[in-house]
Amino acid sequence: MTELKRTPLHELHLSLGAKMVPFAGWEMPVQYKAGVMAEHLHTREKAGLFDVSHMGQVILRAPSGTAEDAARALETLVPANLLGLAEGRQRYGLFTNAQGGILDDLMIANRGDHLFLVVNAACADQDIAHLQTLDGVTVEPVTDRALLALQGPEAVGVLSGLVPDAAAMKFMDVAILDWDGVALWVSRSGYTGEDGFEISVPAAAAREFADRLLADAAVAPIGLGARDSLRLEAGMPLYGHDMDAGVTPGAAALGWSIPKIRRRDGARAGGFPGADVILAELAEGPAKKRVGLRPEGRAPIREGVAIFDAAEGGAQIGTVCSGGFGPSVGAPVAMAILPATLASGDTVWAELRGKRIPVSVADLPFITPDYKR
Repeated sequence: MTELKRTPLHELHLSLGAKMVPFAGWEMPVQYKAGVMAEHLHTREKAGLFDVSHMGQVILRAPSGTAEDAARALETLVPANLLGLAEGRQRYGLFTNAQGGILDDLMIANRGDHLFLVVNAACADQDIAHLQTLDGVTVEPVTDRALLALQGPEAVGVLSGLVPDAAAMKFMDVAILDWDGVALWVSRSGYTGEDGFEISVPAAAAREFADRLLADAAVAPIGLGARDSLRLEAGMPLYGHDMDAGVTPGAAALGWSIPKIRRRDGARAGGFPGADVILAELAEGPAKKRVGLRPEGRAPIREGVAIFDAAEGGAQIGTVCSGGFGPSVGAPVAMAILPATLASGDTVWAELRGKRIPVSVADLPFITPDYKR
């Protein structure tokens, strides 16, 4: 059995009473003493600190020393407008395969002379190998830095208390900021639906930095359990659940990440794996699409639950890909990829323990995001 990897904050998690679990080859905190519900609500109301050091951090460089040339190369793998990404800005993107499926989703930042990427932990090795197929660029995995996420309405006040320049950043800005002589790689982003930051910090300084953040009464440590319920309420898909190599961007409701310039008749149309499949589907509209679900009652419908088009008999039309109880919503919420003909307010049926319960199709997200535009 392969030994689980540990983040630079492992000892901190143990000292805080975290329940540790295996996740994507890492030993990670799923919750702390307060529990998932309290951690979730604290993040929505104040500020939560997440250790996301298991995510893959990668630098992509071109021999010319320009982010533009690195972006030009990366556009052959990612259907986004990376040449139009300004220095100091970040963008969401997808790795696609020849069949039009999604290999992973990632964040891409223009840092002037190179691109900085953050990829999912479970896909990091395959993503790095995928990037290494590119001609004329150097792929540099970053292995000596931790990655923290500070999320919630009080995140900006907390971080700017330590790093004043963070306050001026807008949603999806990136910057390298100084904290007591330590270079922090900061983006104003996150995966909770709240304002916040993701901060790459040298591993040697990670514990001290985390301690400083946690010293603020507004900040609580948050585990993977609440991270999942927060992103679910925010309608954000998770790789391996709501999208995978067999799910197209259109079906995953991620067509928005593919701009007009990369679509049919665009100035840089196609040129990425699966372009024919993906662009045809976006032009014609997908047959199925990821939607929100609101079950009646208090019982959550979780991943794997079958969705039918009738209370009895009928056909199975999909499967829940993410689901649970939404603490901020105060009710169960879920997502599934269902026929695109369904509209918000329509009723479908979930089969739960041999009994079908009515479920309303709902718009995403389930909460109103609070980003600093």
